[in-house]
Amino acid sequence: MSKLSKAKDFKRSKSGTYLSMVTTAFGAIGVTKQIKKARAEHDTLRLIDAAVSAAAIVTGLAILYRELKRLGDDDVLLG
Repeated sequence: MSKLSKAKDFKRSKSGTYLSMVTTAFGAIGVTKQIKKARAEHDTLRLIDAAVSAAAIVTGLAILYRELKRLGDDDVLLG
């Protein structure tokens, strides 16, 4: 397997999944700031937007966790 094909398969590896989880979790920082700002300004629309964004982050992390469990021992980069 060439290095280029390994790089393409990185997204389906455990390492790629962990990296995706970390970057998705970093989105929570922005959502937290958005919630604090919306509460301070009493802006209901921004608060709803932040809540929807938070739900998307939670859903994304759940999907990535499920993908991580499915990978199991057949990791692309290890074999």
